[in-house]
Amino acid sequence: MKQEKQVSGTLSRRTFLTTTASAAAAVTILPSHVVAGLGHRPPSDKLNIAGIGVGGMGYRNLRNMDTENIVALCDVDWDYAGRNAFKQWIRAKLYKDYRVMFDQQKDIDAVMIATPDHSHALPAVMAMRNGYHVYVQKPLTHSVYESRVLAETARTYRVATQMGNQGNSGDGIRQICEWIWAGTIGEVTRVDAWTNRPIWPQGLERPQKSMRVPKNLDWNLFLGTAPERPYHEIYTPWNWRGWWDFGTGALGDMACHILDPVFMALKLEYPVAVQASSTPINMESAPNAEFVKYEFPRRDNLPKVAMPELTVNWYDGGMMPPRPDELLDGEPMGDADGGCIFYGTRGKIMCGTYARNPQLLPTREMEHFNQPSKILRRITNAMEGGHEQDWIRACKESRETRLEASSHFGYSGPLNEMVVMGVLAVRLQSLNRKLLWDGKNMQFTNISSSDQIRTLTKDRFEIVNGDPKFNKEYKTLPAAAMAEEWIRHNYREGWEQI
Repeated sequence: MKQEKQVSGTLSRRTFLTTTASAAAAVTILPSHVVAGLGHRPPSDKLNIAGIGVGGMGYRNLRNMDTENIVALCDVDWDYAGRNAFKQWIRAKLYKDYRVMFDQQKDIDAVMIATPDHSHALPAVMAMRNGYHVYVQKPLTHSVYESRVLAETARTYRVATQMGNQGNSGDGIRQICEWIWAGTIGEVTRVDAWTNRPIWPQGLERPQKSMRVPKNLDWNLFLGTAPERPYHEIYTPWNWRGWWDFGTGALGDMACHILDPVFMALKLEYPVAVQASSTPINMESAPNAEFVKYEFPRRDNLPKVAMPELTVNWYDGGMMPPRPDELLDGEPMGDADGGCIFYGTRGKIMCGTYARNPQLLPTREMEHFNQPSKILRRITNAMEGGHEQDWIRACKESRETRLEASSHFGYSGPLNEMVVMGVLAVRLQSLNRKLLWDGKNMQFTNISSSDQIRTLTKDRFEIVNGDPKFNKEYKTLPAAAMAEEWIRHNYREGWEQI
């Protein structure tokens, strides 16, 4: 295996945006078809796509990309990936380490990434530096800084990108935008959003005993940029979502879907403040339920509606916002997986997960609602492969005239920053304050060097001689240093720092 050079992690967040463009010009490596064709690929040509993380959602993404050539499959768990992906594309070359794949395989045009959250950013950046188009499953990244890096890198290398939040290509999000922009419900000042997640174990302490690593799992590569820890079957596959080192909990899993219409329709950028509360939280695992409140400043008015200050409330783990008075008794809010409600000065809009089935409230108003004109392009079969195919279309277009895919990194990067800002608020909630956020510089402005956070390290309960016995232990940590680490992770030694 080719050894990766360690890159210094001393580049500050403040200097990143001003240095990316000049650094990029010096290291750009373009695939052969781009050099030969000067960036113009005939639409009839097929892309050569490599998949990284192909055992779960990645397999579904690749099936929706099967109009193209699937030339390489990379996964750290060959048993999990071998169930379907390896059998589906038998001619694809197989890898466990994407760094080896990038080094050895030179016929790649585009890359699909569906690894655990903590392993999204680095392969995406490496792919874009090579001139490859990139599709990354939601959440786009594990941290705020990584989201900013991916958006800026995509802009620098001018590749086609897409985040895997399929609802962004659907009709529902477009209807919501068109209704709100037409002034249908007036000025929106509040949004409530919720999900039924988590549906995997959370609120856990780290296992005390390690286990033997399965034969076909490369545990070191699974850890990737994350800190060392012994293998245990509770981490992977799938359950990684609930562990802070690997996932982002219910927020990361579903907010990129459910808050997507909020972000798009209300023209959001950086929140200015965020606060959270949750069930008991520790340093290892996301809580079982959480509430996050985002505050956004006034935005530029649109021709038919103003964009005033806005509050967005997020609920998960079974917690729900108050029911609007307009809903009839027994009438469901959203759908089985969640939804959101927009509160305007002249009415309300409710939708389900992925912005599905948008409705005015009370829902009987839909019977005589004359919908505004369609002003946004529609994408066919968004949830059945249209989202992936829209990215493939963008990949094949000249970068000079390309129509970007619906959830390209220039859009999804800032959306994902908002999502993982909620994770920061949850992890810093013991500061007992509203956290003020400087979005441009990616830092909190009201956390001092003397502030500390308090977190659970042990939570035990037993009955002794008929009486309850509680054993809770806590530790304190420097808040400013922890916030800095969670905003921009320091990667494990041996892994390139972005």
